[in-house]
Formats: sequence, structure tokens, C-alpha cells
Amino acid sequence: MGIFDFFKKGGSAKGGSTPPPAPPVDRRVAGPAKTATDKRAQTYDRIEAIQALVALRSPDAAAALLKRFSFSIDPSITDQEEKDLAFQGIVGAGREIELPKDPTEREKALADLQKRRDDVIDSVVAYCERAEQLTWPLKVLRELLDDEEYGTELIQLLERFDTEYARNVEPKVQVIKALEAVASPEARAQVERFLEDVNETVRFHAVETTFAQGDAASIPALVSLLAAEESVRVKNKVAEGLLQRALIVPIELRDTANEALRDTNGYSVEADGKVVRRGGY
Repeated sequence: MGIFDFFKKGGSAKGGSTPPPAPPVDRRVAGPAKTATDKRAQTYDRIEAIQALVALRSPDAAAALLKRFSFSIDPSITDQEEKDLAFQGIVGAGREIELPKDPTEREKALADLQKRRDDVIDSVVAYCERAEQLTWPLKVLRELLDDEEYGTELIQLLERFDTEYARNVEPKVQVIKALEAVASPEARAQVERFLEDVNETVRFHAVETTFAQGDAASIPALVSLLAAEESVRVKNKVAEGLLQRALIVPIELRDTANEALRDTNGYSVEADGKVVRRGGY
């Protein structure tokens, strides 16, 4: 099985049928990939292997480079340099530097580029679905996708998470934070789910991203969070957002909001529905 295939979704054969034979291993990728993703390798060996993968500019090489994001090394400056090199290599595999001038060759090159780009994006998305840190792969998607495509991929990634307990909430938080830059009704609706997450940090960032969406339709969900929330930090974040954006709390929700704001830093809802702050602690 090729390196790239490890990042794609698999499936068992139905009805006992024999699955198709796996493609041959690309030796140009397999050797450097082993060293590039070995935390215990010598730094110069690992960098040399990363550079070899970058030079290939192929989806298989990009899939191998993604694994470099799965661990950190000391010193941090070397770790950053290696990850940045891997990042540039993955992005480069999905881009064409120079296209042929001949129309026929150019058309073929564009078709090849589209296929290569799609393969790279597929491997990045598949990596995101099980990685414990998404900072770098999300940066790759931001580079390779336009705004609409990027928003769609983020929403689809967030759909995979629920609001129950998770050992590691970082991937969820990172996707929610990334959606701050993507305003759409679909993004707002998806992020609002996490105002009810069991994890306080997730709720805190869900509040920030909900406000970043800039949609007053979220006010009822935010007031509902206030009423149920135990974390003063989260309550203050909601009150601060309502105040800064001069949002109006609907009349039927004002008593609920005021009651919930009693233990915040002096926030309250005025008769006109606007949130104000009068001192506090």
C-alpha cells in the first residue's frame, strides 16, 4: 500500500469479495518518509529526508509530510523550521509553479494539477479527522482552498465532533477557532452546538466564534447558555460580547439574562435590552 493510501478512508470488502491489489510502494517516498517522521532520527537526517519529500511535489510525498506535524522536538526553533518546511512542501504539492505555454500541454497540466490538488486536500482532511493537533494541517487547507471551500471543509470537520466528554479537546477547539474567519449561517449553526459542550474551554471558544459570526440570530442560544452556565469566565465572555456589539436582548429573555448575569463583573441588561457594565470585581 502506498503512503498516500494510509491517509484515505478504508472499507472492508463486501460479500467476501477480494479487494483490489494495493498499488506498489513508491520507493522515492517510502525511504525518506521513514526518516522524516522519526522523532529519534538525527536532525540533519530528518531535514534531509523532509527536503527529499518536498522536492517530489506529489500527493504521496505530501501525505508523508503530514506525519511530521504529529510530534514536537527540542529545541523549539528546529521543530518550527522542520514543520514550516513540511508545510511548504505539502502546499507546494498542490500548486503548479509554471504552466506550459502550449495550449494542449497547458490544458493537460491544469487537469493534472487539479487531480494532484484534490489528492493532497483529501489526505489533509483525512489526517485532520484523527490528528490530535490541527494547527498546521488547517493552515495547509487555508492555503489551498478558497474561502467557500475552506469554510465547507471546516464545517464538515466540526460535524464529526459531539458535545460530550473528550480526552483531548484541542482538535475541536482549533476547528471552532478557525471558523471565526468564516461567517455563514451554516458555520453559525454548527458552532452554536458547542455552547452546550461539557468542556468549559470549548464553550468559551464557541462563544467567541459565535460572536465572530456577527449574527443576532445567536442571541437566544447565548442567553440560554448564560442561564445554564456555571463558569463565570464564560458568562463574562457572553456579557462582554453582547455589550461590545450593542446587541439587543429580546424582551422575553431579559429577565432570564439579568438573573444569569448577577455573578458576573457588573453586567446587566437595561430596559431597552442593551447590556451595560456598572463596575464589578
